[in-house]
Amino acid sequence: METTNVNQKTILQTVLDDTFENLEQLVERQEFELITQETGVVDFIGYGIARVRGLPGVRSEELIRFPHGLMGMAFNLDADNVGVVLLGKSDKLINGMEARRTGRVLDVPVGEALLGRVIDPTGQPLDGRGIVPSNKTLPIERESHSIMDRAPVTVPLQTGIKSIDALIPIGRGQRELILGDRQTGKSAIGLDTIINQKGKDVICIYCAIGQQSSSVASFIDDLKKYDAMDYSIVVVATGEETPGLKFIAPYAATSIGEYFMEHGKDVLVIYDDLTRHSWAYRELSLLLRRPPGREAFPGDIFYLHSRLLERATRLRPELGGGSLTALPIVETEAQNVSAYIPTNLISITDGQIYLSPDLFSKGILPAVDVGKSVSRVGGKTQLPAYRTVAGDLRLYYSQFEELENFARFGTRLDPETQRTIERGRRIREVFKQYQFRPIPVAEQIVVLLAATAGYFDQIGIEELAKIELLLREALVEQHGELCQKINKGEELEKEELRTLKRFAKVFLRDRKE
Repeated sequence: METTNVNQKTILQTVLDDTFENLEQLVERQEFELITQETGVVDFIGYGIARVRGLPGVRSEELIRFPHGLMGMAFNLDADNVGVVLLGKSDKLINGMEARRTGRVLDVPVGEALLGRVIDPTGQPLDGRGIVPSNKTLPIERESHSIMDRAPVTVPLQTGIKSIDALIPIGRGQRELILGDRQTGKSAIGLDTIINQKGKDVICIYCAIGQQSSSVASFIDDLKKYDAMDYSIVVVATGEETPGLKFIAPYAATSIGEYFMEHGKDVLVIYDDLTRHSWAYRELSLLLRRPPGREAFPGDIFYLHSRLLERATRLRPELGGGSLTALPIVETEAQNVSAYIPTNLISITDGQIYLSPDLFSKGILPAVDVGKSVSRVGGKTQLPAYRTVAGDLRLYYSQFEELENFARFGTRLDPETQRTIERGRRIREVFKQYQFRPIPVAEQIVVLLAATAGYFDQIGIEELAKIELLLREALVEQHGELCQKINKGEELEKEELRTLKRFAKVFLRDRKE
């Protein structure tokens, strides 16, 4: 008898659960149908924006559907109208047309199918290869992970650029700003960093915001040329696009990266550049009558970028241990790093790589100004082998820069000072590096060791690049196992360090003879 009662209770509970579930689905369906039936009327059209009367229940950042397939995003919720950011060209949109709620926020397709593709911020393909076959989407605006979800940044992200890896190291999960005047090589550093991730199990996302179409096409061609598109995704909102697409581009790229991060992958996102992103947001805000502040930017411009870059992090092992590293790029004018947008981003990020136009004009490429650049996290992520040279390298280089400025006044210098200047010139020459040629860790270490130990002092500066290349080739040929150990990030023993120094000293002495 008791068994029968238990069975009847179980059956009754199952029926009730099914009933409630069906009722909930019915309510949700009816609510959704009511939402999608709610319509408004276009009252005003501007460049990239529209104002809509009606839609009393619309929510912030909800997608609005217009005729001819045009979509928009609710931006301003005013008392008598809704300010909408248009996500496409509004040539066919006229006053009096219908605007309809969709009941969903703007999202972007994510997943493995995006690798090797070029898309716009809404997920539409731009590479002529058809629709992206992804059935998974994520909202472009997502909350950043909580502090308790985050792990310390301890794993390096190698750029393959000697001056950065040795003195301004970047860790996986870090936010490192790249800034400098236009045409100083900011995008080139991002491109070389992507190329250097080949075979390192890092997914790279390049987000072009407001760039010329020709520049973006050239960047993509370089990625293809060096076989980097296989592990890369390109999100493009060129300068010809509406400000709405430029505004949402970095958020869409970050959501794509977060999908991989939450599946345990390491991701690198390059935002090129956030200056133009700021301009797009200012344009939208002024058109929609938001109050202007400093330099006509709206008051929440700091929040605009902080909520974006806060999403870069490294997750705890229990959450998969994935990471998202952000390399935002910002353009300065006349080397003014204290301008509004650069100072905002400097305060948000974990360090900056400053590119000097003076170094660029002298042919010192990449034009990284070591004195103005800093990494506030990367020292903890730096491979052990670098620590044997980084301290002396920065000291010698700083002394050299001070003495070189002093020597310009024609002061008679003592032999010790002259030696310091000559060594510094060779260290600066060693920092020069051709684009598209990232250098493995072991080869960087032996060159920097030779420079700080003074083994290059007797070699002419004009011959240094050639001798350096020969030294690196000889190292790989004669000490392959030691190179593998260094590249894996293992700590060097004292005897191995002495072997490297002895090898460099003997090789350069033989070359001199």
